[in-house]
Amino acid sequence: MPNDIQLHSTDDALVLVTGATGHVGGYSVARLLDEGYRVRVSVREAGQRDEVLDRVRQAGVNPDGRVEFRAAALSADEGWAEATDGARYVLHHASPFPFTPPEDDDEVIRPARDGALRVLRAARETGVRRVVLTSSYAAVGYTVKPDGRYSEADWTNVDDDIPAYHRSKTLAERAAWDYVRENGGVELSVVNPTGIFGPLLGPRVSASTGLVQAFLNGAMPVVPRMYFGVVDVRDVVDLHLRAMVHPDAAGERFIGVGGPPISFLDMAQMLARHLPSLADRVPARELTDEEVLRAAATEPALREAAALRGQVPVISNDKARTVLGWRPRPVQTTITETADSLIKLGLVAP
Repeated sequence: MPNDIQLHSTDDALVLVTGATGHVGGYSVARLLDEGYRVRVSVREAGQRDEVLDRVRQAGVNPDGRVEFRAAALSADEGWAEATDGARYVLHHASPFPFTPPEDDDEVIRPARDGALRVLRAARETGVRRVVLTSSYAAVGYTVKPDGRYSEADWTNVDDDIPAYHRSKTLAERAAWDYVRENGGVELSVVNPTGIFGPLLGPRVSASTGLVQAFLNGAMPVVPRMYFGVVDVRDVVDLHLRAMVHPDAAGERFIGVGGPPISFLDMAQMLARHLPSLADRVPARELTDEEVLRAAATEPALREAAALRGQVPVISNDKARTVLGWRPRPVQTTITETADSLIKLGLVAP
């Protein structure tokens, strides 16, 4: 099949979306509805239904009467068979993300890994055709390579000293591939996005969009010399849909990155040029590597910066482009539109 694939549903197919209250999940529900799919959403509690519907409306799509809900949690078997029953596809976005390091890594690892397996098991038993799992670049490129080049062939080594989230995403994805290889019966495709930015659909900020917020609020006067990949949430959703329907995506993982990695200081300069009235708030200096190393001894949040200091990785999105025809928007557009949405929502100090 050519990579200019048909994403619009022509037969009213049903898609289950997990994690729909998150940044990616909200856009996924909106995009699926816009493409003509029926959508079912798993929620942990009834109050999340209104939050999902509000996010869809903020994306400019009317969800009225077009979204159904089922109760299911990553930590329990109950509800997943009902959630997957009748669905052709599953977009499994749900996974815990700790904003502070947990006391026990298993607090993050177990729901991520066990939740993915619960979804796959239910999908297999109820005849789902394909599950698209949202993994992360954290499962790909957080073991330093001498050449600094990373593709879908790479895996983060969980035995390295890495944060709990990175370990959880790696172990969850490996467990998912193992399950499908050993049991068959359902296709699996995986998306590995880098840092996900882009306009918010509500006041809840993610880790990545919270970084832009911190810059614009003057909360980070200096930054470590560290480079990271950026991808727009809308392009992440587009990549998921392509992985969902393209025959050649079965059994494959796809890195989602919008362009060459940028540094924290690069991002600050993009924001300063876009919003000159706030330019005096954004970081204007990088910490030296020596300063990062000293600070990392007492500040866990800088451990990653200390480990990766100065490395400019080469992160390839060639596979997503050539196999699926994916075309992400420019990184600068993503960063500036993230900032605009934060201001529109009143999340930046006047």
